[in-house]
Amino acid sequence: MVIYQGIPYKKNMCIKKSTFKLIKTQDAIGHILAHDMTQIIPGEFKGARFCKGHMVTEEDIPVLLSMGKENLYIWEDIKGTLCEDQAAQYLATLCQGSYMHSTPVKEGKIELIADQEGLLTVDVTSLNAINSLGEILIATRYTNTAVKTKDVLLGARVIPLNIAEGTMKKVEEILKGKPLITITPWELKTAAIVVTGNEVAQGRIKDAFTPIITNKLDKYGIKVIAHQVSTDDIPSIQNAIVKLKEASPDMIFCTGGMSVDPDDQTPIAIENCCQKVVTYGTPVLPGSMFMLGYFEDGVPIMGLPGCVMYHEATILDIVLLRVIAGIPLSREDFVTMGHGGLCLKCERCHFPNCVFGK
Repeated sequence: MVIYQGIPYKKNMCIKKSTFKLIKTQDAIGHILAHDMTQIIPGEFKGARFCKGHMVTEEDIPVLLSMGKENLYIWEDIKGTLCEDQAAQYLATLCQGSYMHSTPVKEGKIELIADQEGLLTVDVTSLNAINSLGEILIATRYTNTAVKTKDVLLGARVIPLNIAEGTMKKVEEILKGKPLITITPWELKTAAIVVTGNEVAQGRIKDAFTPIITNKLDKYGIKVIAHQVSTDDIPSIQNAIVKLKEASPDMIFCTGGMSVDPDDQTPIAIENCCQKVVTYGTPVLPGSMFMLGYFEDGVPIMGLPGCVMYHEATILDIVLLRVIAGIPLSREDFVTMGHGGLCLKCERCHFPNCVFGK
């Protein structure tokens, strides 16, 4: 149930409708404005100078004319339409998933705001269908991106000052009772790491991989509860994975040994330990030799190529969000990552505020 101007209504209710009459500004005294009137003073102000529902007075006329308003829309009642504010509120109600709230309608526009950190998912097919109707505009963040509390997720409005009720019914039909956007809170909280490599196990070089993974996980409140270093042979890697699994982490990472070199045996060890391998190899650069599998109990295990240690943004940063939200990935999910999967290796990395992975 939504409350609009003190009137409760549901999605299938007939709402009081309005349309508008055009009159000269000088003739508008005593009439009710049908929409917000925006005033722009460069460098000082941009906002509603007169709000919807305001009764025009004689003193208002010079101000309205100075704003370039030679004509005004005023209220007139008619059946079968919704005013822009009602339509905006209605759109927000239809689009809104859990863990978010809508703002008040302002100048015909409404936004949805996050109440929870997590993964934002957008029904892109439905979004395109709604925007194809011609009188409705909805803009969202990219799907499968991380959001924080108070982030703006979506903005919506209708183009005309009033819109046919039938057009809004089409939005309902497109969405079929499902929200357009959803937030999935971070679900996985713990991790374990296997570092492979004779050079690390024998102390010839320092483990540089673990601090990088730990820092990435810290951003999402994930704690590393177990850690093993293994030589490059398959039995050693498998034993390390088995020991880490006994610690009951929510996910396991295996670093190093992921290429096709003869000494790189990590993919075989991962495949031997888990129930299902979703992918070994992805159309994402950097990150083509990434591997994802799942144990029988659904715990994910990931094989991380060396690029994760050298590049700020890689396949791991794209996949990690869905993994920690507890969303299983399929082979098809990885196939679609090729579009936008080329990192431009900017001199200064701006990920996630860039095109990589989008």
